[in-house]
Amino acid sequence: MSYVTAIGYANPPHRFRQSEIADFMIRAMQLNDQESRKLRTIFHASGIDFRHSVIEDYGRQNNFQFFPNTPDFEPFPSTSKRLNLFQQHALDLSVAAVKNMLTKLPDFDLGSITHVINVSCTGLYAPGLDIELVRRLGLPTSVQRTGINFMGCYAAFNALKVADAFCAQNNDAVVLVVCTELCSLHFQKNASDDNLISNALFSDGSAAVIVQGKTPSGISLKPAAFRSALVEADDDDMAWAIGDLGFQMRLSTYVPSLIKGGISSLVSSVLENSGKEIGDIRFFAIHPGGKKILESIEQELGISPELNEEAYYVLRNFGNMSSPTVLFVLGRVMEKLSKDDKDETVLSFAFGPGLTLESMLFHVEVA
Repeated sequence: MSYVTAIGYANPPHRFRQSEIADFMIRAMQLNDQESRKLRTIFHASGIDFRHSVIEDYGRQNNFQFFPNTPDFEPFPSTSKRLNLFQQHALDLSVAAVKNMLTKLPDFDLGSITHVINVSCTGLYAPGLDIELVRRLGLPTSVQRTGINFMGCYAAFNALKVADAFCAQNNDAVVLVVCTELCSLHFQKNASDDNLISNALFSDGSAAVIVQGKTPSGISLKPAAFRSALVEADDDDMAWAIGDLGFQMRLSTYVPSLIKGGISSLVSSVLENSGKEIGDIRFFAIHPGGKKILESIEQELGISPELNEEAYYVLRNFGNMSSPTVLFVLGRVMEKLSKDDKDETVLSFAFGPGLTLESMLFHVEVA
């Protein structure tokens, strides 16, 4: 048995309007008038108003700090250069998310943490972020560390599953989960449809979660069920590969319909032993992989956009940050809960390469 007791978040200081990023990318991708109109249409339809990045250049027209100040943006940044920037910024952003989480647990003792789970698909190095977190936060050197890498937007669910298993094994376990992604490092300037879509969605952020074995005071979320499914799809519909010029995302326009086709059976599975039906659920935490994904799920499950408002808020203000994104949504749901919501249910989904569908069912606990 485990309990999610607090979720914190952080974003880099550079916040851009979607229209600013479009201006930058039109120039960087050297788009003609027709291609520019297509990009602006995709950006406008994304449901995103703002995104964050560790890179200042997305709001500049010249005097770039990371990308080359050449007409064709060559030599385009190598994977090595991008990962060096990840190593520069990931720790500070992760610590900021932990500090934000601690504001919601004012009496929490960092020395009580027994496990650290670090999640990322946008950067890696060794000794890695897990060890740096232990040192920067002053955690016991006996802390057990686990890395979950390259699983994409649904990886937070795998981290929560692992945390739940640690707590089931040891009632005294206190697990810190940190999901940190710097998606904006991996901008690709080739004007393929995949790149136009990816460049319209992804951004940077970090989320930190405490999961513990003992019943906490106050409001918490108790995981009640986990279910996952693989939807039959072409490997090119959603994939993530390491290239010479950064990590390369493939994201086709078919993804919303593929998710829509698999979501009902996933819901039936996760609700199977709960005594609940979809109409009984008042709280949803759905990963906003894109506006069309949210709309497709609503149509298939018959839920209103109002029940999905936290996902739309996160998408609008932060974009898709990959693994932390669903935790931003879940954290906002937690902040809405009151003692009157005891025994209510929260249903959460996330999606990623495979095509993978993940779901979690939480019970609202009040102690």
